[in-house]
Amino acid sequence: MSELYKLGIKEAAEGLAAGAFSSVELTQAVIDRVHEKDGEIGAYLTFDEEGALAAAEAADEKRLGQGAQSPSLLGIPVAIKDLINVKGQPCTCASKILKGYVSPYDATVIRNLKAAGAVCAGRVNMDEFAMGSSTENSGLGVTHNPYDLSRVPGGSSGGSAAAVGGDLAIAALGTDTGGSIRQPASFCNIVGLKPSYGRVSRYGVTAFASSLDQVGPMTKSVEDAAMLLQVLAGHDEMDGTTPKESVPDYVKALEGASLKGVKLGLPKEYYEVSGVDPEVKRITDEAIKSCEAAGAELVEVSLPHTEYAMAVYYIVAPAEASANLARFDGVRYGHRSERSDDVFNLYARSRAEGFGPEVKRRIIMGTYVLSSGYYDAYYGRASKVRTLIRRDFETAFQKVDALLTPVAPTPAFRIGEVQDPLTMYLNDLFTIPGSLAGNCSISVPAGFAATEGAKLPVGVQFICDAYREEKLLAVGMAFETIVRG
Repeated sequence: MSELYKLGIKEAAEGLAAGAFSSVELTQAVIDRVHEKDGEIGAYLTFDEEGALAAAEAADEKRLGQGAQSPSLLGIPVAIKDLINVKGQPCTCASKILKGYVSPYDATVIRNLKAAGAVCAGRVNMDEFAMGSSTENSGLGVTHNPYDLSRVPGGSSGGSAAAVGGDLAIAALGTDTGGSIRQPASFCNIVGLKPSYGRVSRYGVTAFASSLDQVGPMTKSVEDAAMLLQVLAGHDEMDGTTPKESVPDYVKALEGASLKGVKLGLPKEYYEVSGVDPEVKRITDEAIKSCEAAGAELVEVSLPHTEYAMAVYYIVAPAEASANLARFDGVRYGHRSERSDDVFNLYARSRAEGFGPEVKRRIIMGTYVLSSGYYDAYYGRASKVRTLIRRDFETAFQKVDALLTPVAPTPAFRIGEVQDPLTMYLNDLFTIPGSLAGNCSISVPAGFAATEGAKLPVGVQFICDAYREEKLLAVGMAFETIVRG
């Protein structure tokens, strides 16, 4: 029973249904693992052990009464990224400006999790307000990669990835704006799924860039991701971007998953990028060969506006962030400066003291591109190019079923190694275009890079057209089967 923390969602659900162990035992095993390992990994910011065990006990009682009719995730602990509101728990967004804030309500994804019986177990670290690619931007502490403690876990969902990759969680929720689920998933040897924009409600999720943000599963297998997405997805009256359409059966879509006859597109612009680590290139090339050997048809495609994606993203995302973060002013909630003598100083000093350097940088960038005389030149033009990027993908998906690309240009880098913000931004080089287009994509473990004597995980990315998660999961499952042998 002591190693129950190693289980994924499917194995845990099967064990609970068979009576092999209880939810209390499963949750306690996770808690014990957190006590044992999180001192060196630093994935969690807070963990309400008493509340988690109480919820687990209630789940066990419910299972006794309902048996086979029990909800799908009943009694399974799930770690929560610290920008998703859970009633009665802190929601700091890893920022000093929200230190001490306790959420008065549940986000829709949390309501869905609780309805499915899951135990919301612990708040995990992240880059402050989800701005970063390494979790070094957290205002509340650094998280370490479980495969090499000297390296980053990726970001911004680094705490989620480290918790799942280090077996400190059965599964976790992350959020992805430009790559914040997929890149840390690649760094920590787990599956990370970014759903299509609008597939999952954002109500109760602290906004970074409202036209890009999505909540998604971070799990130990593709099937686990399908099970978790099944619970998260769907229309929500509280989020007008969620369409009123039925959600496919994602788990059933995995039955007989195969790459035979699947047309996999290889975007030539992604494979012409310089500066990609040789080990990442090797592992990606091996993945391509494995897919072809499994019966996939490889097709070269072109996404001609890819070269503009990074520039577009770093206009659109900071612009939306500058508007969204205006609410943190030291007046209504969160940190309030004690050195203010008028309203202007209250605003300025509260925000200067509460926000970290990266958040300030993006607020400044965003405010500039939205300012009078610059809106049309920057934000307006970026929005038009974003439409061209989306059309590139639509054209490609008329020829292929899915795209196969690297996730990040490098494996996990050392903590403190990347000081230049522009270099850090390049971590999302392969993930940002699909985010701008609103597509769904998944990072699946593909192998290990031999870098400086360390074995560092590397994933590959599959991208499908918007609202085709069932196809994406089937492709990911087929590839995962090949990798695991």
